[in-house]
Amino acid sequence: MSRIEMHHKHNVSSKSKLVIWLGLIFSIFIVLSSLLFIFIYFKGNQKVAYTEFNHPIIYNGTIYGVEGLLEGDEVYLPFSFIKDVIDEDVIFDESSQSIILTTNDQVIQLPNKKLQYFVNEQPVSLQFPAVKDNDGFQYVAAEPLLSIYPYVFEYVPETGAIVVQKHGAIILPATIQEDASELKIREYPSWFSAYVDEVSAGEQVFIEKDEKNYYYIRKQNGIAGFISKNDVVLKEPTIVTLDSFTERKPLPQRELAWPIYLTWEAVYSKNPNTATISDMPGLNVVSPTWFSLKNSEGDVSNLASLDYVKWAKSRGYHVWALFANGFSDPKQTHEALKDFTTRQKIIRQLLHYATIYELDGINIDFENVNLADQNLVTQFVKELTAYLHQAGLVVSMDITFISSSENWSMFYDREKLANTVDYLMVMAYDEHWGSSPVAGSVASLPWVENNLKKLLEVVPNERLILGVPTYTRIWKEQKTPGGNIEVSSKAYSMDGVNQWIQERGLEIQYDEKSGQDYVEYFNEKEQATYKVWLENEKSLKKRTQLVHKYGLAGVASWNRSFTNDSAWSVIDDSLRQVEPVKK
Repeated sequence: MSRIEMHHKHNVSSKSKLVIWLGLIFSIFIVLSSLLFIFIYFKGNQKVAYTEFNHPIIYNGTIYGVEGLLEGDEVYLPFSFIKDVIDEDVIFDESSQSIILTTNDQVIQLPNKKLQYFVNEQPVSLQFPAVKDNDGFQYVAAEPLLSIYPYVFEYVPETGAIVVQKHGAIILPATIQEDASELKIREYPSWFSAYVDEVSAGEQVFIEKDEKNYYYIRKQNGIAGFISKNDVVLKEPTIVTLDSFTERKPLPQRELAWPIYLTWEAVYSKNPNTATISDMPGLNVVSPTWFSLKNSEGDVSNLASLDYVKWAKSRGYHVWALFANGFSDPKQTHEALKDFTTRQKIIRQLLHYATIYELDGINIDFENVNLADQNLVTQFVKELTAYLHQAGLVVSMDITFISSSENWSMFYDREKLANTVDYLMVMAYDEHWGSSPVAGSVASLPWVENNLKKLLEVVPNERLILGVPTYTRIWKEQKTPGGNIEVSSKAYSMDGVNQWIQERGLEIQYDEKSGQDYVEYFNEKEQATYKVWLENEKSLKKRTQLVHKYGLAGVASWNRSFTNDSAWSVIDDSLRQVEPVKK
């Protein structure tokens, strides 16, 4: 009996403890819930600053990392914002302490702390500095930018914000519901988040993002935050239109029908006797190598001839004079291009020559440039092109195929150059250069086409002119007394190599690998083997057909003096075989 009583008392004690524990847990839950409710309520009703900046720059739904500046009534934007958002090619030139901007036909110089700026060297007066320094940052006055870039910069006095919008951008207007349940716009897409500002019923806002059940909206004063979708009425999308911005167009260039058929006129010391130049059927552009960089001070040497220009135009040819960097001294190129003032000196000379010699265009030929100077070359081309376009001239630039050679290929920023000049001319040679340790074609057809395909991945086909060689190298492989093979070569014109073959009575064979005619000859006396991959009418016809296959802008031959009479007609006939590709 006593055991039964003891067992019963034990059961009562366990239940009591359970009740106590449950009560304790419930009490803790009530306390925590109350604290959580208080925290949530407090948090949801806590207002936080939208930004710590006095003049935040608001663009594309975000606040830029450096704030703007307000001096009197003038809005200034950080140079870094211009470069990061508006124009990645804007530069600061140390020598002139100026910010340099370029458009299709303008070079704009904004000097630091000056009450004026320059458009193609013409001064424009201001009532405030175009550029100024503040706390280690460079700032650019927004007003001059309005006529240069398709952007509007709106200052909001209520919040100090600078709202930036681009011409053509799509904006999504909306209004707050008249019976909106929530008029706070929050820091995060949650009712529990702190809020940054309030809206009123019927207020017009702009939607910038969509996140689950919330819209990220921006008020007219620039402040933005999240609000429930149920509290917003969407309106029709609109497009930002800037009536004050007019895109400048360069003067119309000299009319030139497709396809371009150009030849370079190699002028090393004096111009050719034009009376001895035979007809060149189909040719529409000549490019004499007249101008070159003379020194690091930016002087330009000149071999131009007005008589040659008159002869060319009497034949209906356009004249695109070539300007080269000299090729031999990368340091000279660097020194001449590193400062804005020196670049302007070069450009002024070329503009002067273009005027007095009545040129139709300039062909830029820069080679052997240090990779570190890639941006300098690109900047110079942008500045030169702007001036030449303003004068109504065509601008072209010679480039190589893409390769791993820093000084002869990698320094070309082909994509940017293609967006700047009118045409890029690819020098589709030399696969085997003059001092190559291995004999081979100047430019085998498979090598040209494979490299052309790679180039067209970054250069638009309608802007690309295919350079074709009209010279041939005769290679000599000779045994030395030590038993080695010494390789050398010599360049011949088309007529010259034909004469060399005829004098030796050699038989021409077709080389499948190169896609060219081929000759091989062993000289017993010299104990030397001669190898020739011919540039002739057959190879030129194949090269020219690539213009049609890939929709290129035309061909350019290096050079006129290497080309024989029949080659001109072959190229012309080949260009006419297919319906011209429309631009």
